[in-house]
Amino acid sequence: MTDPWVALEPGADPAERVRALRRAHETFTTAGTVPRPVRSVVAESWRRSARAGVGPDGTANVELTDGDLGAHRAEHPLARVMPLFRELMGSFAADGEHLLAVCDAHGRLLWVEGHPATRRLADRMNFVPGALWSEAAVGTNAPGTAVALDRPVQVFAAEHFIRRVQPWTCAAAPVHDPHTGRVLGAVDITGGDGLAHPHSLGFVQAVARAAESQLALLAPSPVAEDTALLSALGRDEAELRLGGRRVRLGRRHSEILVLLARHPEGLAGDELLCALYEDAAVTPVTLRAELARLRRLTGPGLLASRPYRLTVPVEADVTVVERRLETGALTGAVAAYTGPLLPGSQAPAVVRLRRRLAEGMRSALIAHRDPDLLAGWARAPWGEDDLEVWRALAAVRPSASVRARLAALEGELAVPAPSRRRAPGPPPRRGATYSQRRRA
Repeated sequence: MTDPWVALEPGADPAERVRALRRAHETFTTAGTVPRPVRSVVAESWRRSARAGVGPDGTANVELTDGDLGAHRAEHPLARVMPLFRELMGSFAADGEHLLAVCDAHGRLLWVEGHPATRRLADRMNFVPGALWSEAAVGTNAPGTAVALDRPVQVFAAEHFIRRVQPWTCAAAPVHDPHTGRVLGAVDITGGDGLAHPHSLGFVQAVARAAESQLALLAPSPVAEDTALLSALGRDEAELRLGGRRVRLGRRHSEILVLLARHPEGLAGDELLCALYEDAAVTPVTLRAELARLRRLTGPGLLASRPYRLTVPVEADVTVVERRLETGALTGAVAAYTGPLLPGSQAPAVVRLRRRLAEGMRSALIAHRDPDLLAGWARAPWGEDDLEVWRALAAVRPSASVRARLAALEGELAVPAPSRRRAPGPPPRRGATYSQRRRA
């Protein structure tokens, strides 16, 4: 299997795979072990399902009906993109005798639409609006597992944990709030074995991304009018947007605003001095001169003193990434991370923050095992020599190009053995820094 997120590799016999999966499912439900050919993502989901107390002969419960269901759907953010879902997927579902389904972040089905005969069959297993299809409630299934893992997933036949669902195949992708990165729910396509194809997984993922783009247009970012926006990721000189103006900041002024944005309560002069300068001989006079120049650049209403602080709310892109990481919204964090924080800065506090943010991103990506997110980091300028990320990518997407790059990187860095893990710290780098390569 070249891609562990795809249920059936090209050329495989669906009937034979179904038989093997049924044997594996029986082994797991009786002995608790997961034999091959069960994919790792499915095996892990089976284990979570069993720990949650899901029985293989269970069924979904309908939690919302009539008025409660209508009210929940009307208030849900995904209601605004249902016309888009129908436009992109409606004909595909109807013509292919499939179903289009949309669930909320808890795995409750909000809409189930498509071919009438297929809907009648789905009704028998309570795959209906208002039913709870979370992984913790009904075990492994595409919409429930997609919101549990926060990534697109395909579930084929007997990979489903509950037996009555095993005649079905489905693919689902989470949909995120475009501004916060929070999972809003998932969009799903459900039908027969014909959906066990890489295209169905890519299709629902493309639809989910289109929905996020539509949501961004329909609901602009909820930032207060008096909030300043600070962009400092992936650039040596930050940009401040304040009162309709765009202000390009020098490196030292960029560092000052990044640090003050992270400390809305303010910093005393000696604290800010230590945070900015490695040289202990730098005097407070130097800092006061920098702050005076920053006031002239941004206007007199932004900075206050005793302690030094910002007088208006500032939303920094680094804070957005941190917030999304903390809430587990990794896809949103990756989308907001446009590069290392002020990569040319040597200010001690900025260096610490830059390393902590990059390591948090790397650790989350490696743990999440999403091949698309890992590939995006590995092929970015700041991740091209990141050995641990390339190893993680090779484990989930062992293509020839990935294996070749990993072998070359291990040779260049003279790594003795793949089984040995680096001590925690910044990823290895060759030659020039990312900032120096980017400026070259």
